[in-house]
Amino acid sequence: MVAKFFRALSDPVRLRLLEFLLHDEHTVTECVTHVGLSQGRVSTHLGCLADCGYVEVRREGRFAYYRVGDPRVAELVLLARSLAADNATALAACMRITPAP
Repeated sequence: MVAKFFRALSDPVRLRLLEFLLHDEHTVTECVTHVGLSQGRVSTHLGCLADCGYVEVRREGRFAYYRVGDPRVAELVLLARSLAADNATALAACMRITPAP
């Protein structure tokens, strides 16, 4: 289960969306603008994040607003950024995990 938990975060687009939603809620349109992908792709990624419990959805009329619902998600993302920065040289040299496209 923990591996699946981290697998949801392993996609660079989902991680960018999650970071975008850490401090405020945003519509799908705002998320599309932020990541520069089609609405369909962004909606799929947001759906994954919602299904896995990383974000919550609030519907208001035709609009859906996404936000991080659990403050521990923000703590996890900030910790991961810090660890990645501290281990940047080793991560860059790692040949076992291929870089994201």
